[in-house]
Amino acid sequence: MKKKILTVMLAGVMAAGMSAGSVQAATTEDASGDLYVFIAASLANAMDEIQKDFNEEYSDVNILFNADSSGTLQTQIEEGSRCDIFFSAATKQMDALVDEELAKKDSVVDLLENKVVLIKPKDGETKVTGFENITDAKNIALAGEDVPVGQYSREIFKNLGIEDDVNKMEINEGKNVTDVLASVSEGSNEIGIVYATDATSVADKVDVIAEAPEGSLETPVLYPVGLTVDAEASDAEAAAADAFLEYLQTDDAMKVFEEYGFAAYKADDKKEETAEDAKEDKTEETDTAEEAK
Repeated sequence: MKKKILTVMLAGVMAAGMSAGSVQAATTEDASGDLYVFIAASLANAMDEIQKDFNEEYSDVNILFNADSSGTLQTQIEEGSRCDIFFSAATKQMDALVDEELAKKDSVVDLLENKVVLIKPKDGETKVTGFENITDAKNIALAGEDVPVGQYSREIFKNLGIEDDVNKMEINEGKNVTDVLASVSEGSNEIGIVYATDATSVADKVDVIAEAPEGSLETPVLYPVGLTVDAEASDAEAAAADAFLEYLQTDDAMKVFEEYGFAAYKADDKKEETAEDAKEDKTEETDTAEEAK
């Protein structure tokens, strides 16, 4: 009997040791190796600066950025591209990856907020004074429908009742917001729609005509960030992903984001009830109704 008890105790000690070892392997102190970070194109400039600051503390981490439209990045992740962190310019793409269990739900944070603006070439001539008379332009540069800023643009058109008129315009469709910005800054298009941060980054080449009218967007322009599933990552690389995700949420990183025109997202107190909470409430109501029968 004593032998059996001793065996059980030893097994417990070994299990505890293995568990402690696993926790230690995941600590950020051991962060090193290659880190694959997929970022929305509008984040590129800010993230380059943040990377330099992060590497001052974690010199053994090699961050490899892939900057493109969030829709393109989502597709690449779904098709098996190696990725450790996804930083999207909209919740739609992140939610899809969470639903597909390719992004880790518990790690996702709505970190930043942006604005949608109408721009023209620096000192360029146009009759357009705002989103409401956008069709007075000869042509317009727009991101594609699979790109967050393109989706926001079309939502604005729909809510302003000008969607059909805009679709009749000469549209130069870009694969991401960077393409749209280039088309306008180079003078290829009379006007275009980008994020406020993009316009700020080339303030010497474009002028902001107007921000999207209040109420024209039903949801804020959110930038969620979270860990993705990377089966190829070593323990040290997984620790690097944890460390970088944590760093992105620091005051130091936020200062950099704000310098590039982003704002820290703060959830509206009125919208604190999540879909999950609503689902639980509905379940409770159903249970109560069943009990009342």
